[in-house]
Amino acid sequence: MPVTVHWGRDRFCFDLPPPDTKLAAIRNSIAAYTQLAPAAFAIVHDGAVCADDNAPISVYHLRPNSALAIVANTEAPAPFKNTEHAQIAAIQAELNTVNTALRPAHHQFIADLAHQPRASLTKEHLRLSELLLQALLRFDAIVPERDWATARAHRKAAVKDLQSLLDQLDSAWAASA
Repeated sequence: MPVTVHWGRDRFCFDLPPPDTKLAAIRNSIAAYTQLAPAAFAIVHDGAVCADDNAPISVYHLRPNSALAIVANTEAPAPFKNTEHAQIAAIQAELNTVNTALRPAHHQFIADLAHQPRASLTKEHLRLSELLLQALLRFDAIVPERDWATARAHRKAAVKDLQSLLDQLDSAWAASA
């Protein structure tokens, strides 16, 4: 389930890691998207500043669908979602999430299809399919300007990679019938 981050007028989402994850991981994810230094902003949740990067996120009561706000210091740049560099960073951050969260589960599911009854894997198939489709939709929401060839190439490669995972999942599921 995603967490929404508000940065000025900009909003972006990322999947919430497990409750024992340190706040530093959230800070680093936000820093990757915004291109701000991790120390250049404060994270605010429910009106309280989340200050201890070594504390688990459960201490701050972060749950799926939580809303965070980041407050940058006055020298920090304004949100720059509409720059090529920011879009490449957003694409890479989303791809990193896919590679750490979905790709291992995808490979495990395909391996499990060879050894477990198909009926016991129906829910996992639906879950993985839905998560991959949601990731594709997030990539679809990133629309580089016409003259941003590098961002367009990164997005195209990411979409192809994700579509390949989805095709593999569907092919393995169909073959197991």
